[in-house]
Amino acid sequence: MGKKFLFIVQGEGRGHMTQAIIFEQLLREKGHEVSAVIIGTSRRRKIPEYVDRAFGCRLHKIQSPNFLTDKGNKRVRIGATLFGNLGRLPVFLKSLKCINQLVHEHRPDCIVNFYDLLGGIYMGIYRPDAKTMVIGHQYLASHRDFTFAKPGGLLKSLFRINTKITSLGADKTIALSLWEPEPQSAPSGLLVWPPLIKAGVKSTGPVSGDYYLVYIVNSGYAREIFDLAKRFPEIKIEAFWDEKEMPERYQPLANLIFHQVDDHLFLEKLSGCKAYLSTAGFESIAEALYLGKKILVVPVEGQYEQKCNSLDAERSGAGIAAGSFDLPLLGHYLKNHSETDDVSRKFRAWESTLDAHFHKLMVWLESEDEKTVKKGYRILAMKNNPLASSFSK
Repeated sequence: MGKKFLFIVQGEGRGHMTQAIIFEQLLREKGHEVSAVIIGTSRRRKIPEYVDRAFGCRLHKIQSPNFLTDKGNKRVRIGATLFGNLGRLPVFLKSLKCINQLVHEHRPDCIVNFYDLLGGIYMGIYRPDAKTMVIGHQYLASHRDFTFAKPGGLLKSLFRINTKITSLGADKTIALSLWEPEPQSAPSGLLVWPPLIKAGVKSTGPVSGDYYLVYIVNSGYAREIFDLAKRFPEIKIEAFWDEKEMPERYQPLANLIFHQVDDHLFLEKLSGCKAYLSTAGFESIAEALYLGKKILVVPVEGQYEQKCNSLDAERSGAGIAAGSFDLPLLGHYLKNHSETDDVSRKFRAWESTLDAHFHKLMVWLESEDEKTVKKGYRILAMKNNPLASSFSK
């Protein structure tokens, strides 16, 4: 029997939204339904149009806590983020009420939170009458094989606290990983899955083109990309950003083109690039790894999670981490690392286990429903049987 799901999705970057889109497709293929998708947005970000089109249900946008950056929209300001979000508590309380209203309206069997802070707070405080699960690569931080960036200090603590809040009250925690960890190393209750890769990526035949592809999560890095293209006029660069005030296609130099984030165009450019340079997210790194593209990742300044992501990317064999978009460094790396096919094959083998993991999750969800039904029957029987009721006291 098909189940009804409700999604709560963090709208920062494209990764969590992409994961939600793929997970909805997996559910739909097995006869389940996602009746509503709630996306946490902010004033500085615009949800890409392809996300609006991707889901087979209505999209609900709410205001949710988000990172605040410097004036150049490059470096994350932790202090400003904390105090700025505290100042918007009335707005976020309204968002929580909106989530609760939608849950009561749709009455889902299961709520899935894709690393949205309010999603975790809602599950922890409201305790909805539904099974709950969380999905994201950040949950791998609770695995003993995970490597934290150094120095840790306050930023590490804030990262762990934020991750914990997003999973409050969750019945299942699913950590996505670029590499396959030892099963016995996972703490109780943590499921480790390979990344969720789009069907379009799997059906694409990668080729080695004559350009480098760049993705920047904060548009403030555009200046660095512009200077890079100006410094190396013989090198072609195609870049993706989400600068909402700019046109769909912007070409400031003969060898540099900026595109607004578009999933189909991005995949086309990724499959045909020479190599991939990106801020240290997760989803596009996994896609590039699947396609056998070498990668240079640059952690967003002030964002501890991205430092951890860069270590993870190196550990998987995807490529190299750097403090800036360093083309000469990437060129040197490409010359000295020719094992791309082996790395990609290993990653694809890990990714191919996704169906088995997904099947186990659905079996668990079905068994939980059966337990609930049996519990309901027992309660009903005791109410209708005075003798049974007397023994239960």
